[in-house]
Amino acid sequence: MDDPRDELKAGDAERADAPDFEALAPPEEAVHGDRTRDDFLDAVLALDSPATAGEVADLAGHGVDAAREYLSWFERMGVVTKATNSPATYERNQEYLNWRRVQRLRREYTTEELIGLLEEESERATALRREFDADDPTDVAIAARAEATDRSVEAVWERLAAWQTALRRVALLERALAAESGDAADRRSAV
Repeated sequence: MDDPRDELKAGDAERADAPDFEALAPPEEAVHGDRTRDDFLDAVLALDSPATAGEVADLAGHGVDAAREYLSWFERMGVVTKATNSPATYERNQEYLNWRRVQRLRREYTTEELIGLLEEESERATALRREFDADDPTDVAIAARAEATDRSVEAVWERLAAWQTALRRVALLERALAAESGDAADRRSAV
């Protein structure tokens, strides 16, 4: 490589004012960190009720203007839906997220593996239905069940949460298998 022309070379005075490169942050630190989009995505995925752009901005740790831009983009993508117009509030679109989970299941597992997972989760849901002698987790009064079975409220709540999780997994696995078989129509779970 050729030396630069003389007028492009730093003189003695310029060299004396050179930055202290050791004091600068290493390049990996300067480019490392969560991207703004990811911060906003994490914020909207954490929503359990409609939120304004300001509330989403607070959750994400960024400005309101950026929140509005990302919320508009997420709305176009289907990640969030607008709940109200004035003030504009947004909520996470659970159906979109379920669709993404189904697509991921189809990509990561074979039909045989999906069937095996469905059998496991169906058995778990059936066992929990029998344990609670109820058709649905929402039919169980947690405090009354805890008192009747001499268990803690927390223990009963954890078992009910496990039942709800098993039911959600059954529904997602059934949708993945339905899509796998060419029947992409959403179906309700049989469990």
